[in-house]
Amino acid sequence: MTVPETNTLHTDHHHFMKLALCEAKKAFQADEVPVGALLVDQEQNIISAAYNQTISLHDPTAHAEISALRKAGQKIKNYRFVNTTLYVTIEPCIMCMGAIIHSRVSHVVFGAPDSKWGAAGSLYELHNDLRLNHQLRITGGICKNKCMQLMVDFFKEKRQ
Repeated sequence: MTVPETNTLHTDHHHFMKLALCEAKKAFQADEVPVGALLVDQEQNIISAAYNQTISLHDPTAHAEISALRKAGQKIKNYRFVNTTLYVTIEPCIMCMGAIIHSRVSHVVFGAPDSKWGAAGSLYELHNDLRLNHQLRITGGICKNKCMQLMVDFFKEKRQ
């Protein structure tokens, strides 16, 4: 698991993660796995926000991260997001990390680690693979407990 970068931790990480949590709560209310994401530019403007919609859209690629990247591309009319930070409530999976790397996101900030699917430090470390043509920074553990609790509550409710 990637340790938070305490020496470069910007106070706005918590602010943006709380907004990503609001997106995750939308997913929860829609009976989707509660993951939310925001893409933020270097001036700290929110470019896009999204939440998981794989079930409602019948689309295995409709993860919050992918949807946020798609929305951002449509908004800025580009597929590259240099000097941006992607905030996501749960550590991105392999598919999402692939899209993040292809789109040249500079920094991923996530809440809770994902020991089963995580590709930003927990299971895989795609961001550290020097064979790829783009590397990015990873900061994990921002609002970790709130992000984890939302997932726990969702799956507890599903089992009942």
